[in-house]
Amino acid sequence: MLPHNFQRTGSIVRLPISFLGIVVCVLLIVWSGQFGLSRILSRYAFLSHSIPAAAEAVRLTPLDADAHRALSITFREAQMYREAERELALAASLRPNDDLIWLDLGTARDQLEDAQGALSAFDQAVTRAPYYAHTRWERANVWLRMGRYDEAFPELREAARSNRTYLPALIDLAWGLSRGDAKETEQLAGIESSNSRIAFARFLASNGKGKETVEQYKQAESSFSEDQKRQLVRSLMVAHEYEAAFAIWSTADAMSSQIYDGGFEGSVSFDEVGFGWKVPRRQSTIEVSLDTSEKESGSKSIHVAYNGDSPSASPVFSQTVVVKPNQTYRIYFAVKAKDIVSGGLPVVAVNEARTNKIVSTTNLPQDGTWEKRTIEFTTAPTCDAITLGLIRNECQSLPCPIFGVLWLDSFAIEEIKH
Repeated sequence: MLPHNFQRTGSIVRLPISFLGIVVCVLLIVWSGQFGLSRILSRYAFLSHSIPAAAEAVRLTPLDADAHRALSITFREAQMYREAERELALAASLRPNDDLIWLDLGTARDQLEDAQGALSAFDQAVTRAPYYAHTRWERANVWLRMGRYDEAFPELREAARSNRTYLPALIDLAWGLSRGDAKETEQLAGIESSNSRIAFARFLASNGKGKETVEQYKQAESSFSEDQKRQLVRSLMVAHEYEAAFAIWSTADAMSSQIYDGGFEGSVSFDEVGFGWKVPRRQSTIEVSLDTSEKESGSKSIHVAYNGDSPSASPVFSQTVVVKPNQTYRIYFAVKAKDIVSGGLPVVAVNEARTNKIVSTTNLPQDGTWEKRTIEFTTAPTCDAITLGLIRNECQSLPCPIFGVLWLDSFAIEEIKH
């Protein structure tokens, strides 16, 4: 048995150790509570842009990088950019391996027009995340604004290769710097892969560069999906680049004027964006269909049944045809009518595709058997495409219903030599 005084001494020794453990636990509980409250305040500050809430989060946990970052966000929203930069610098010192904090710090310094400070922060971000595209992209943009193009564009290209979402922006930057020179843009943006050529072709088409779009398309033709091809054709036709649109839409290399499927042996599409027959969707009083029982040639014709009021200038069906400027053409077709009655009778019309100006029309019969008809016209010096379609003559009064049935077939076009 131990001496009485030794047991007492042991108790005296154990008491401070137990007390110290209790103190540590209490401090941990308090700290945990403060940390949790700080996180709640930081989240609230982020959502409500409350500077007081973010400042209180920093007071509770001054060594928490996220609290300083939340305060920087509220400062930035209040356009207090110096204060925002200060808080991000503190956050970076507290968590130096966080590339996103360095990225935010670089952006903040860039907003303050501190290019060197921004580059220093972006350098840190790239060091921490060397394989991330966003860090390289932001650093390259600073170099770009500083006129350091030889450093900027390799970095921009590297970022775009890592993350394709940057490719359209890279092309746009190169396009602006080259002042719209397609060859220089191709070089600056590093257009080499099929994916980059698809993106560049779409960019060129939206900017109305028909010849250059076709060049890019031909180099990566097999990589284009049907939807991507349709988008190119649509963009080029909106830009009135009809020859280029036809070169992509058609499988043939020849650009000679022709009416596609003039005998309606194929299909008629509601969604046609190219040079086939197109039928508008909303024609409640007009029924358009292909008819195998009535035809002038081949196995089908197009059947149009009128049953009420309809806009006179809107084509029932139409097709865009590539033509040559200053050239005379003759269009042939066959028509059959049954019981057509209206104050605005149907006509086949030729319009300039660019301006929608009517160039020539021919009236159609109201009743009878198959008849051959022609339209002759000469294109203007600026005309490179026409729209051929079925419309109606203008009515003297409204409403102006039309009733009856038409069949049309055997459309063809030829150049007239004088």
